[in-house]
Amino acid sequence: MPTSNLELKTSDSITRCSWAGTDELYIKYHDEEWGKEVHDDHTLFEFLILESAQAGLSWITILRRREGYRKAFANFDVEKVAAFTDEDIERLMHDEGIIRNRLKILAAINNAKLFIGIQKEFGSFDKYLYSFMPNGKPIVNHSHKIPATSPESDAISKDMKKRGFKFFGSTICYAHMQATGMVNDHIPDCSFK
Repeated sequence: MPTSNLELKTSDSITRCSWAGTDELYIKYHDEEWGKEVHDDHTLFEFLILESAQAGLSWITILRRREGYRKAFANFDVEKVAAFTDEDIERLMHDEGIIRNRLKILAAINNAKLFIGIQKEFGSFDKYLYSFMPNGKPIVNHSHKIPATSPESDAISKDMKKRGFKFFGSTICYAHMQATGMVNDHIPDCSFK
């Protein structure tokens, strides 16, 4: 999750948020994904898995393992992940392509089951998330400051915790909102706002 949003000018007249730095993977993520509106439950589930795995770690650590997570977690197929068994858990505990933390692995399986329950209750996970948003719309931040949480992330994470989700506190929830464009925190003059 980015921690600073100061301007970074590049030689090709493109202005980026400073957190993108010079790492090609981070730049690609910044330019192509971060802050872009997503309403596809498959992608929302992918970021639920990735953001939950990030708890206590840097985002680049998870981004570098994204393909490992894709392979380990059945291409982020929520139905398949929800059906993972004890054998799958042991397989994941030995998978060097992901963060091998048993609690996070168990949380991913648990969260997949709850994700499906929300889809059944609301019609989609997207509809559930946007039910917390002002007028059901994304928030565009016109400030140079990036908050770590928001009233919306507080409300979503509180409701998800009540439903039994793990590793999805307000800070992780806000990072998920940034990743999926529920909030656009690009600096005002960023070329990718």
